[in-house]
Amino acid sequence: MPQHGRHHDGGHDTHAGHDPEAFRRKFWLSLALTVPVVFTSPMVMDWFGYRLDFPGVDLVGPVLGTVVFGYGGWPFLQGAVREVRDRAPGMMLLIAMAITVAYVASLATAFGAFDLDFWWELAALVTIMLLGHWQEMKAIGQARGALSALAALLPDDAERLDPHGRPQAVSVADLRVGDLVLVRPGGRVPADGQVVDGAAEMDESMITGESRPVSRSSGDRVVAGTVATDAALRVRVDAVGDDTALAGIQRLVAQAQQSGGRAQVLADRFAAWLFFVATATALVTLLVWTVLGNLDQAVVRTVTVLVIACPHALGLAIPLVVALSTAVAAKGGILVKDRLALERMRTVDTVLFDKTGTLTRGEHVVTDVAVTSGYPAADGAGDGARDVLAIAAAVEADSEHPLARAIVAAADRQADRRTATGFRSLPGRGVRAEVDGVAYAVGGPALLREFGVSVPENLARRQREWSKRGAAVLHLLRVQDDGERVVGALALEDEVRPEARQAVADLRAEGIRKIVMITGDARPVAEAVAADLGFRPGEDEVFAEVLPAEKDDTVADLHRRGLRVAMVGDGVNDAPALARATVGIAIGAGTDVAIESAGVVLASSDPRGVTGVIRLSRAAYRKMVQNLVWAAGYNVVALPLAAGVLAGVGVALSPAVAAVLMSASTIVVALNAQLLRRVRLRPQDQTGARLRPQDQTGPAG
Repeated sequence: MPQHGRHHDGGHDTHAGHDPEAFRRKFWLSLALTVPVVFTSPMVMDWFGYRLDFPGVDLVGPVLGTVVFGYGGWPFLQGAVREVRDRAPGMMLLIAMAITVAYVASLATAFGAFDLDFWWELAALVTIMLLGHWQEMKAIGQARGALSALAALLPDDAERLDPHGRPQAVSVADLRVGDLVLVRPGGRVPADGQVVDGAAEMDESMITGESRPVSRSSGDRVVAGTVATDAALRVRVDAVGDDTALAGIQRLVAQAQQSGGRAQVLADRFAAWLFFVATATALVTLLVWTVLGNLDQAVVRTVTVLVIACPHALGLAIPLVVALSTAVAAKGGILVKDRLALERMRTVDTVLFDKTGTLTRGEHVVTDVAVTSGYPAADGAGDGARDVLAIAAAVEADSEHPLARAIVAAADRQADRRTATGFRSLPGRGVRAEVDGVAYAVGGPALLREFGVSVPENLARRQREWSKRGAAVLHLLRVQDDGERVVGALALEDEVRPEARQAVADLRAEGIRKIVMITGDARPVAEAVAADLGFRPGEDEVFAEVLPAEKDDTVADLHRRGLRVAMVGDGVNDAPALARATVGIAIGAGTDVAIESAGVVLASSDPRGVTGVIRLSRAAYRKMVQNLVWAAGYNVVALPLAAGVLAGVGVALSPAVAAVLMSASTIVVALNAQLLRRVRLRPQDQTGARLRPQDQTGPAG
């Protein structure tokens, strides 16, 4: 971050006194000292028509005012020294100049050099400055609380199981890779690992932003900070400390909040120029009023100019929006690695999705079942289809092939499992087993060729339809002494994510000009997925049969056509394209390489998060512009008034009033930035049951 931003923001964390609690203490003590200074001021007593007269009343202002200047003003004086030393003039130097000039003028008045009652204004000025700075630090601290909130997700202790299976309470810091831990119902997972025993509904909302619990059972991975809502799990630890997903999220949030952007550079440059403008204005004001023969007004006007020019609002305008936007994003499962990527996202007019693993799950599911004519319910819509699926699942039960697992999972969803015996693998062709004493075989074209059987015409028609969609087709054969025959067939396809349909609709609603899909699959497969997702012919595009090395070239080609592209992917071969795109977005289930190449990471695999990134980018940019316009406009109007250009018509600002206005502008900026919390990153589901994969109980009949 540029120098001004670093010293203004970073100093709060690294220098004594620059934290909300320190400013709170200084404010309240300074306020307590300011009250008697104000009440014993001759000017204030004249205003309100009362008189205080006791021994030493004339010393209250000088003594307590000096304490307020030294104690309350010390953080500003320290900051000014740092800015001078680093040749980065900014807010602290302006504040220090204002209170120092006010103090010197007050001290000179105490010794009779001026006829100014300035102690109460000095004390009020320092106190109001402390109040404004305290609120600024508090606002930034609340925004950066995202990191503390993430850290709080980890439990302090874990239950590690000894070799005999007995739980022992240990500190999370003592866990090592390979340890077996017990996660009780309602407990948080202490470290990343793999479930080795048990099944539970996991609340992963703190990581993914998705409120719906997800099922995790033996063999599934779980991450630190997630909650087992309804059952106990035994988890084998495979990542601890800085290697956990939660630690990675913390690093991404911190990196984003510390990174710079074009808007911040503009704000820092403006703040630096404001110092020189304010200093020049103050000198001119001092000279003009002195020439006019009013030395008292010269001092008052000069102090007021320095006070009103303090760029509190300007210094807060961008950092607070950045901190809040990244915190809001992290809460919604969107991790911003690069601030510039978030800024650029508002300009994107084309979203390019990798198909496999992004728009689809990357896993096959049974999408259709057909039965041979003459078999019960030959139209495939009744018990015949259920029988074919159940028998095929029984035959495939002992197979480790991904298609076999998909068939078994489909039978499980419709609770129609049968038991097979005599399982035998037929390498390169399929599998064979007996169900209820009858021999069956399941396989593809090679199996049909081996047994010398042909596909009945009604199945052949269905097969052609499936092939057009790019589905894999397996056949169920009944093997008997009097010959083999095909009794049914199953279509298996890479499942389109139900939420991907709404992602496409939401992007279109946000005004995205073109939606593009890229895949290495055959064109029929790609076209079928595009149609399922609602792509518009002639407007949206599909790139099929693309080699991994060509994805980067595709992004470059879209750029040459004048399109600003957001690339969404998850694989190693997506990394070059993610890096080349206007904005690279990696989904959380993706590889480390893809995540490192992207500027934004979706913690879940939900492509609807892309719309959330666009909404957040546009909202954050609006807040930055609004805050900059307010902060800059405030100074354009306030500086001439502070210099006294309208003093001839009775319009003049005192230093204390200037401090109030300056603090008020800071509060306006802070409140405006807080409105970012209302940005809705996850739209309501609009496509009914299609958005709830757990409601899909089986293949189409």
